[in-house]
Amino acid sequence: MKVSLVAVAATAALGATVLATSPTVSGVAVVAAADNTLTAQEQAAGWRLLFDGTSTKGWRNAHADTFPSKGWLVKDGILSVVESGGAEAAHGGDIVTLEEYGDFELKVDVKLTKGANSGIKYFVTEKLGTPGRGSAIGLEFQLLDDEMHPDAKMGRDGNRTFASLYDLMAAPATKPVKPVGEWNTAHIVSKGTKVEHWLNGAKVLEFDRASDAFKKLVAISKYKDYVGFGQAKSGHLLLQDHGNTVYFRNIKVKGAALPNT
Repeated sequence: MKVSLVAVAATAALGATVLATSPTVSGVAVVAAADNTLTAQEQAAGWRLLFDGTSTKGWRNAHADTFPSKGWLVKDGILSVVESGGAEAAHGGDIVTLEEYGDFELKVDVKLTKGANSGIKYFVTEKLGTPGRGSAIGLEFQLLDDEMHPDAKMGRDGNRTFASLYDLMAAPATKPVKPVGEWNTAHIVSKGTKVEHWLNGAKVLEFDRASDAFKKLVAISKYKDYVGFGQAKSGHLLLQDHGNTVYFRNIKVKGAALPNT
């Protein structure tokens, strides 16, 4: 596969680390919990559930005060986007957390259907873009059927594929992604201006939002006209409605919840 030297240089400048081993908690193996619950270890470490498996408590429609009346479904312990033909934020619309987060860790189990497109966004302020319309703007952990969705071949050097920092930085082709129809665990770590994307226990990329390298990537991306993109001190966490059926469970966060800014 041909890779541009510009992309390689940008990735190197950002200090990307590929497929690191997922850390343990104080050297102790983490015991799995039932879906949409926390283990005693997770509770002690400060994790909190963002989805209880039965309700939409803690979420609202982006650009609105209430949860969407259509487009999302809670059933059998799973929160899902209802299929609506693949249009972006045109049915139920994106949903965001009530609170904002700055330094945080977010884990989400996600299962795609064939040809599906979605995303997990963070540092969403709802002030960028066209407030009240369309998809809310933020940094995005891309969720995509890389084999079937055409967006995987767009962008630059694979930066719109699964686990990538959407339209900015590509996850490696060697990422440990599970097939469509199986559960993958997305994990985002944000501390200060440094961010990491993890997939199924392996780190697939990292970057510094304050670095010149990051700002250069923004300047050649679809976000180039959004002043201050990626620079917010805090923002909402977001699950995207891109019109395809996508399933979410075990949504949990660690870090202080902040009031809306």
